[in-house]
Amino acid sequence: MKKSQIILWIAALVVGVVLGLLRVDAIDRAADIVATVYTRLFRLLAVPVIVLAIVSTLASLGKGGGMGRMFRITLTYTLLTTTAAAAVALGLYVLVAPGNLPASAIGSGEAVPSDLTKFSYSDHLMSMVPDNIVRPFLDGNVLGLLLLCFAVGIALSRMPDTPQKRALMHGIAGLQELLYVLIRWLIAVLPLGITAFAAQLAAEVGGGVMLDSLGKYVLVILAGNCLQFFVILPLFLLAKGLNPLKVLSGMMPAVLMALFTKSSAATLPVTMDSAERRVGADPKVARFVLPVCTTVNMNGCAAFILVTSLFVMQNNGMDVSAGSMLVWLLISVVSAFGNAGVPMGCYFLTLSLMAGIGADVGIMGVILPIYTIIDMVETAENVWSDSCVCAITDKTLKASASTHGRVG
Repeated sequence: MKKSQIILWIAALVVGVVLGLLRVDAIDRAADIVATVYTRLFRLLAVPVIVLAIVSTLASLGKGGGMGRMFRITLTYTLLTTTAAAAVALGLYVLVAPGNLPASAIGSGEAVPSDLTKFSYSDHLMSMVPDNIVRPFLDGNVLGLLLLCFAVGIALSRMPDTPQKRALMHGIAGLQELLYVLIRWLIAVLPLGITAFAAQLAAEVGGGVMLDSLGKYVLVILAGNCLQFFVILPLFLLAKGLNPLKVLSGMMPAVLMALFTKSSAATLPVTMDSAERRVGADPKVARFVLPVCTTVNMNGCAAFILVTSLFVMQNNGMDVSAGSMLVWLLISVVSAFGNAGVPMGCYFLTLSLMAGIGADVGIMGVILPIYTIIDMVETAENVWSDSCVCAITDKTLKASASTHGRVG
């Protein structure tokens, strides 16, 4: 069944590419509609999935020592993989050494929204702290929801075991089961979505999205993502005794979904379902680790922030010495932790960082037309990294439980 599913997904991808390259207006419009519907439906489910998964997991683990250990493992591997992604991107940037763009090319770029250039990184962080209980749900503020869910989940774990608490927990569990039924329905018709997303992408590329003058810059970004995806992350899995091919095969629906939706938050329902049903991760681990990673584990974003920041600074005549590169490596890792898992989140975050240091962000307008391709690849890498962290955490906790069982 798994092989037939993979064949079906590949066939849907090929059909979508062919339809997109035909450049038929009616087909392009239909693909846009279907792709938009799919993205909206998955985003619709993503917010309640995050809330219920984290609250229920923290409520059940809070009184024991499991929550703290699970969080430490998750945070450790998030930091390691994100730093590795930024380091790989930095090495490629030094090796490839993209040159400066001519002033005429920068002037011909798309207009950068003026209100975003005035938006500082501190404003970005403050906007994630909720000031009422409803706004994070309405705005899709993933980090704000994460903070709220941690507070509610830990509070539930500290409540005495009363009939009211049990009724509340049963209600949360029932809502989770309902969501997973809806998610499985969407996954069942995923090939249709893949066809639409692929047609949409092929039409954009066929329309001249890529710019030759940014070849080396794009090469550094994409090569860094590919190295992280196919080499670095599998090495993390191998170090824990996990088979990378088996894990990737199980997580393929989520990786494909991330590739086309360009949103790790919208992909979260599929990521959780794949981790539990196809990879065999403990639901308690998957429902805690994956929502957390969706917010803080941004391998592709860290690489993009670092390379793009250096590229913009270089074109502005600013210092890009070895020391400066190392400083920006640290900044990119820290900044990626606070990025929301939404389309173009890394672009706007980098834009605010560059505006904050007084750089001319006109070059960001040149990057904007090709960001569709970059965003796709880095989001797929982010979700693959989330999956790896989940698999590693699950394996570590199971090994620890097995050891303690034998000792007991």
